[in-house]
Amino acid sequence: MSDITRVALDAMGGDNAPKEIIKGAVEAVKARTDIHILLTGQEEVLKKELAEYTYPQDQIEIVNATEVIETAEPPVMAIRRKKDSSLVVAMNLVKKKEADAFVSAGSSGAVLVGGQVLVGRIKGVERPPLAPLLPTLNGVSLLIDCGANVDARPSHLVQFAKMGTIYMENVLGKKNPTVGIVNIGAEEEKGNALVKETFPLLKACKDIHFIGSVEARDIPYGAADVLVCEAFVGNVILKLYEGVGAALVKKIKKGMMSSMRSKIGALLVKPALKATLKDFDSSEHGGAPLLGLNGLVVKTHGSSTSKEICNSIIQCLTFKEQRINEKIKEAIQRTENEEKEE
Repeated sequence: MSDITRVALDAMGGDNAPKEIIKGAVEAVKARTDIHILLTGQEEVLKKELAEYTYPQDQIEIVNATEVIETAEPPVMAIRRKKDSSLVVAMNLVKKKEADAFVSAGSSGAVLVGGQVLVGRIKGVERPPLAPLLPTLNGVSLLIDCGANVDARPSHLVQFAKMGTIYMENVLGKKNPTVGIVNIGAEEEKGNALVKETFPLLKACKDIHFIGSVEARDIPYGAADVLVCEAFVGNVILKLYEGVGAALVKKIKKGMMSSMRSKIGALLVKPALKATLKDFDSSEHGGAPLLGLNGLVVKTHGSSTSKEICNSIIQCLTFKEQRINEKIKEAIQRTENEEKEE
């Protein structure tokens, strides 16, 4: 296995492209010598942006792509019609094994469709879930799924739990991570039809450390390391989490500037507050991987700044080093063999 991790970066995707994307790429290669970034996008535009920086030039390569997939475009149509878009070109590099990973702040729909159609699912994986890390009082929890499968079945959620466990153990170093299913109550008999059907399956699963139901209010306290749900619920949790966090920060800043006394107090608590808020900054943890594919696909926020892009790129190194895809394949194969024996 090569010591260099090759990351195909969609330089034209996202609200702040290409400026913040390029800046994030430069920050990543300055931080690590074992990364090679393949920037996909309009060559002249990217050259102009890169000219503003000093960086190890052998670590960044431009791959020309003349088209751009816009956020509002229908994903399936965009993938089919814009074959020379920065997103499709980058994903094809992963498909052809010319890149180990793909990172984009572009259209979520196009990333999800492209991941399944172009990169392809691991054999045996029913649905690939999108799995971001949520900051909690205990560190982080993996929310799986948060946007890829809004009509999931019980068997899908069981696979999500297995893949989430593998990710937390190997990427985050969390031994025997706890798994909880997001529910409206702690009791086993509560929940909608999907949760009620899935609960006993998770309870019987030997590959995970299942602890039962987790209510939404307990998520910020780190109630479980892996939070299992279908994508509709997961996306609502993620967006509310981000919105409440941003609103609280604004409210705190406003309160600190409300009087001379509060301004003096703000100066005294600023270092401690800054460190605390950093722990709850989701951009510190990179993007959300689409697990269960034949290559690593990472989706970052559409409004990502260079910091989140850089962290998402560096995140890919651990994914490759820990052989996450291979371990997911092994887990799926083991389950299939056990089912055949039964």
